[in-house]
Amino acid sequence: MNVRIGLLSISDRASKGEYEDRGTPALVDYLAQKIISPYEIVAKLIADEQSLISSTLIEMTDKNGCSLILTTGGTGPAPRDVTPEATEDVCERILPGFGEVMRRVSYDIVPTAILSRQIAGTRGSCLIINLPGKPTAIAECLDAVMGAIPDCVDLIGGGHIDLHPSVRTYRPPQS
Repeated sequence: MNVRIGLLSISDRASKGEYEDRGTPALVDYLAQKIISPYEIVAKLIADEQSLISSTLIEMTDKNGCSLILTTGGTGPAPRDVTPEATEDVCERILPGFGEVMRRVSYDIVPTAILSRQIAGTRGSCLIINLPGKPTAIAECLDAVMGAIPDCVDLIGGGHIDLHPSVRTYRPPQS
């Protein structure tokens, strides 16, 4: 069975059609380059509303059966940036290492990366990771954490993801 990957783009303007959603296409392209096992994509574009983000994350995990959800947008310090709060509301466990590593890598590129508030956590057998909205930042952040994603998804019972051999990854030996 294919792993389902949720792509949740969060943008007031893009959800109203005033601005082109660049997050989802960037994620689709990135995943096509890095994941070699079969997977299905469940993509949604919504506004920056905390309750809407939370309910959409719940729908993607509980109803759509996603094992991995990548959100893009809404992670900055502006009043409308509420993706981390919505993610925290629905997660059973927060995995702070993802956000720490993504900020560290981004900071080497741009000093304003310290303003980013992206987090990651688990809900049932789904790993949820918040990413910035800028396509280049999405790739930079995912490059930093992609090697840990398959093992995490395995550990929480979300299915099996195989990455391209060029991606540095680690899986503990099976006993």
